[in-house]
Amino acid sequence: MISKLHHNAYRCRDSEQTRAFYEDFLGLPLSGTLEIKDTKSGRPTNTLHTFYRLDDGSFLAFFEAPDMPFEFKVQHDYDLHIALEVAPPVLRQMLARGHALGVETRGVSDHGFIDSIYFRDPNGYVIELCAKREGHDRAMDPASNGAREKLDRWTAAKRAASSA
Repeated sequence: MISKLHHNAYRCRDSEQTRAFYEDFLGLPLSGTLEIKDTKSGRPTNTLHTFYRLDDGSFLAFFEAPDMPFEFKVQHDYDLHIALEVAPPVLRQMLARGHALGVETRGVSDHGFIDSIYFRDPNGYVIELCAKREGHDRAMDPASNGAREKLDRWTAAKRAASSA
C-alpha cells in the first residue's frame, strides 16, 4: 500500500535559482543533492538532482540536466501545479512576502474548503500555498461528498456529447 509522497521531480533551468526560490523564499531546506554522471541505461550525463524537505518529511525535487533538451514553458494552473499546505496566518504572510519581493503572486482564491495563493517559480511552474478552511475534512471525504457520483456524471456527459 502506498503510504505517502516521498518526492515529486521536475526539470529546472538552474539549480541555484531554483534553490533560491524554494529555500530562501518558501523556506524549504535543501536536504539532498545527487550528481548523476550516468543514466540507468549507461548514457553519460551531467545532471544535478536536488531535494527540498517539507515538514512532513516529503520532498520537492528537481533535475538540472543541461545536456538533455527540455522545453520550459509557462504552465497554466490547470496544466501543472503543486499545492503545499500552510496554516492560515502563513498564507497571508506569504502573500505579502511574494508581493514585497516582486515574485509573481496571485490570490487569495476561495475554493470553499481551502484558501489558496499562487506563485510562479523560476522554471515557470505554478506553486500553490493553501490553508484548510472549516469543513475541509468533510469536503474531502468521499463517503459524504459524492466524488465518485460526480465523476460518473461527468464521464457520462462527455460520452453523450461525443456520440451526439
